[in-house]
Amino acid sequence: MKISEVLQILENWAPPSLQESYDNAQLLCGDRNEEVTKTLVTLDCTEKVVLEAIEKGCNLIIAHHPIIFSGLKRLTGSSYVERTMIHAIKNNVAIYAMHTNLDNISSGVNFEIGKRLQLTNTRILSPKSNQLLKLVTFVPTGHLEPVRTALFNAGAGHIGEYDHCSFSHKGVGTFRASNDSKPFIGQPGIDHSEMETRLEVILPLHLKQTLLQALLHAHPYEEVAFDIYSLENLNQNIGSGMIGELSAPMHESDFLNFISNTFKTPCIRHTALLNRPIKTVAICGGSGSFLLPQAIRAHADVFITCDFKYHEFFDADDNLVICDVGHFESEQFTPRLIANYLQDKNATFAVLLSEVNTNPVHYFIS
Repeated sequence: MKISEVLQILENWAPPSLQESYDNAQLLCGDRNEEVTKTLVTLDCTEKVVLEAIEKGCNLIIAHHPIIFSGLKRLTGSSYVERTMIHAIKNNVAIYAMHTNLDNISSGVNFEIGKRLQLTNTRILSPKSNQLLKLVTFVPTGHLEPVRTALFNAGAGHIGEYDHCSFSHKGVGTFRASNDSKPFIGQPGIDHSEMETRLEVILPLHLKQTLLQALLHAHPYEEVAFDIYSLENLNQNIGSGMIGELSAPMHESDFLNFISNTFKTPCIRHTALLNRPIKTVAICGGSGSFLLPQAIRAHADVFITCDFKYHEFFDADDNLVICDVGHFESEQFTPRLIANYLQDKNATFAVLLSEVNTNPVHYFIS
């Protein structure tokens, strides 16, 4: 497979258009047309990871965190970022990052954390708005089902836990074809009336072009009439964080031991325990303090994330327990998530997990 084919698999799963405005996901260096030898998956791409890739014969690194966040003005080796990029370019190693786009999908980073915590009834904690469109088209009634099926197969018609959602209403369409046309129905130069069905479906913004191609391919008319509307509705499948329930309530101290073992961390920074059982759990891999108000509104008993500042801990205000498990610790399952996805897609190349511990934070325990 070419690198471009691997990236297409990943981007069908976590579209780059879903990354946050400050992010820098996608291909950071490398030739898309190169054949993939082996792939190395890591949380962070550092000099040691690039050297590991070279040693293991991998010419593609897939990382969660982008090694380049802001623009580079020079490559002189004066920083670890520059040295990492120089090593990769010199040795023809491509680097690809899938960051907040992987955070923002329902089967991404937070889904994997929820699975490790054995949460049930998981859903997005803070769904995003302005990520949905409505497509309206007009189909000759006898051809409604093939067109509707094509749109469903291309990804339209999902609302929450329901799919194949649509609305249709019959009416009469009129048109007159020009002498240069080749109408599917009617004759050039003659007014024509046709029983048509107005078909409406919802689609995610990132699938707009895919859905339009499916519509034009399946629709019988030479000129397809359609409208696209932007919706402010929340997309329940795209957004930040996740929330779910434990199968049975746990005592707070038992739960702290549980997450210490799950995240393999000797240190959990947390707010005062409230002497209440833990049942509903909010999570966010990476820096998630911005989601504290949503976790409180969702009546979570605990919010697991990282990078809380001192004064932000006060904002819990005895509504829930904040558990800061560390940035690396919260996202350590992400490389396995990516590797499993590629293997499930029957990748024709070796997918290896990096053996380099890239966690820059160390703990001293006296």
